[in-house]
Amino acid sequence: MENRKWYNESVFYQIYPLGFCGAPFENDGILTGRIKKVEDWIPHIKKLGANAIYFSPVFESDTHGYNTRDYRMIDRRLGTNEDFIEICKKLHEADIRVVLDGVFNHVGRGFFAFQDVLKNREHSPYLHWFHINLGGNSHYNDGLWYEGWEGNYDLVKLNLQNEEVIQHIFDAVSYWIDAFDIDGLRLDVAYCLNHNFVRRLRQFCDNKKQDFYLLGEMLHGDYNQMVNDGMLHSATNYECYKGLYSSFNSMNMFEINHSLMRQFGPENWTLYKGKHMLSFVDNHDVTRVASILTNERHLPLIYALVFGMPGIPCVYYGSEWGTKANKSEGDPALRACFDAPQWNELTEQISRMAEVKKNSEALNYGAFRSVVLTNKQCIFERKSENERVLVAINADGESYTAHFDAGCGQAEDLLTGKMHDFGGGSELPPYSAAFWKMER
Repeated sequence: MENRKWYNESVFYQIYPLGFCGAPFENDGILTGRIKKVEDWIPHIKKLGANAIYFSPVFESDTHGYNTRDYRMIDRRLGTNEDFIEICKKLHEADIRVVLDGVFNHVGRGFFAFQDVLKNREHSPYLHWFHINLGGNSHYNDGLWYEGWEGNYDLVKLNLQNEEVIQHIFDAVSYWIDAFDIDGLRLDVAYCLNHNFVRRLRQFCDNKKQDFYLLGEMLHGDYNQMVNDGMLHSATNYECYKGLYSSFNSMNMFEINHSLMRQFGPENWTLYKGKHMLSFVDNHDVTRVASILTNERHLPLIYALVFGMPGIPCVYYGSEWGTKANKSEGDPALRACFDAPQWNELTEQISRMAEVKKNSEALNYGAFRSVVLTNKQCIFERKSENERVLVAINADGESYTAHFDAGCGQAEDLLTGKMHDFGGGSELPPYSAAFWKMER
């Protein structure tokens, strides 16, 4: 059995705090203890089966959280540092780990060091904290040019090769671990970060806290460049994200299966065997899954795929009961404020999957092998040292009988507790998912 880690056995719940708490989009400078709302949701998060929270940005920023003003201060629209210390304490008491968003690639224009450069230009001690050309100009008519993130000039790119910048960030991380006792960081736009900086961050965090988790926001390309023993533990599995919903919408399970085989399949060349990427059906940056799927009967099935495939499942607040929102309506629509959590059949199903996933050696650590694959059905095996689970999904409105060598006579469906007999073929009811725990 490989070295067991808490994060590999977790189900994450993502909260975008500024939206979740109903904070105004622009930082109005008014201190309001909105973050306390999280406490009211702890029973719901527990019941859902999530045992780790990933908070999108919580630090003082200009608007949406990703344009940081102060790395050591909770955004005043959310409350005080003491308020957040209290929330983290309550989460930890409920056995829920806490991962924060580390936005280290860029800061907001309101960041103190950048403000100093605007004022003092070549005399500013922070001139080399950024990529600045005093001979140019910006959209904001600053009388100097600076590099913004991907052409967004409200996001001022930091110079992560500058030792003072690195120390400023490490001091902040150190403070977060000491004050809030956080368990990990999700690195925003990790694919933009200087690799040497990421190596140093890993070393720093390893020395500071045992089993500290580093997750990188990666889109495409080879995740191994950053997910390795010296850098990140995990990355957001965007490669599978599209395959998950379009396999259902085009009724072509070959698409997601292709990605899973490429990433985790049995052949020697597959990319991420033994690695644990963060799996998701939606998040704060993309259309809610209930608005993307063309057939709502597929909603529980797409979650079954995410909980059954290799990786660490993450549920975005509100999506567990099927909330809809479209990216075309703008980011704030995706980051809504709900009066209270809801509970329905979908939530119930996700909660069952979460319990099964957390307690299954095969689902947490098992290898991946495709067993049956058609356009509308897929069955795959997750096999670890002591356990074998088959994940069976039928996306069709008709029942389907699968014939394959199960290697045993019976299995227990972990989702229902019922026994399943493999004799004479396995019937998959319409729109169904099963997690069969196989007899030895």
